[in-house]
Amino acid sequence: MSAEYATFDLAPAMRAGGVLANGDYQVHRDFVDFLVDGRPLLFRLSDLDAVSPLASDVPPAIFTAQVRGLLLEADAPLEGGRHVIYGCPECEDLACGAVTAVIERDGEDYVWRDFAWQTEERVDLELNGYHGIGPFRFRGDEYRRALGTLLDGGSAERRRVLLIGPRVAVLARLAAALRGMGIGADIAHEVTDVSADELRTYGAVAFGQAVGERERAAVRGSFERAGAEAAYVDGLAPIVPLLVAQIEHALERDPVERRRLTHLAAAEGAAEIEVTSMCRVRVTTYRRDRLHRVHTHEAFDGVLEPGRHRIALGAGTAKGESYVVARTSGSVLVAAVAR
Repeated sequence: MSAEYATFDLAPAMRAGGVLANGDYQVHRDFVDFLVDGRPLLFRLSDLDAVSPLASDVPPAIFTAQVRGLLLEADAPLEGGRHVIYGCPECEDLACGAVTAVIERDGEDYVWRDFAWQTEERVDLELNGYHGIGPFRFRGDEYRRALGTLLDGGSAERRRVLLIGPRVAVLARLAAALRGMGIGADIAHEVTDVSADELRTYGAVAFGQAVGERERAAVRGSFERAGAEAAYVDGLAPIVPLLVAQIEHALERDPVERRRLTHLAAAEGAAEIEVTSMCRVRVTTYRRDRLHRVHTHEAFDGVLEPGRHRIALGAGTAKGESYVVARTSGSVLVAAVAR
């Protein structure tokens, strides 16, 4: 087989959740993505909202079976030796569509070929094949070593968020929204009596606006003594979808060079956005008027080419407090509209 060698590795990734403009929840999913020549394979699929089968919230037995399938230690789940590479983040139904590929051995090497979009047991490569992707040839020792780390306990735990502040309505609504997306969330006044093991289960800490600097420093000190690496979020405004977006950003683990969305700034009725690969981007504005009512506006929803782009936000952002949320399937950025 003539495929050239490519490097193979794995990296933690996420499908960003959120509270959509119509009030629906988009589920948060943590998963392990495939790096081909150092770049997430998912980035080659410009407008795909999907996760790999190696998701942190699947039962351990199923997770192990998925890894062994990729190692060809188990039969392929689909006809023709095809394996699911990316699937629907909301369910496991093939009818929703999945990216599949043939995985096979060639001597000591592993080859991924014939990538296609598949919605039923058989696939039509002429009609639904990804003709510009692959085939990829991976060296066997490198391939087995990367996937073997997952069998040794390298998969990520589902992450939780700790919300610090008085038990006010906004924190309760925020916790409910996070749980609805699949992110664990707890509310506390302080953490002096919380065990170190428990603190280490939190990936982020979000402070309510009523929490003073002394209380925040005490919380950070407790996490540091526990050896817990948590991201800290200072809420921009008591707007639940905005706070959710800030927390989603805090939970991102990919280094900046492996993110699709890398820059967001807003001023004078426009947002400046930078993306590293072609992808679908949704831009939403949130504005609080003088009566503290929240106004939501979908400013943009479309596919952007790599580079910097200027997106018009509308005249309404010039009034009151305004904020912008930009999101792709795997990244979220939040910015206040500068005056």
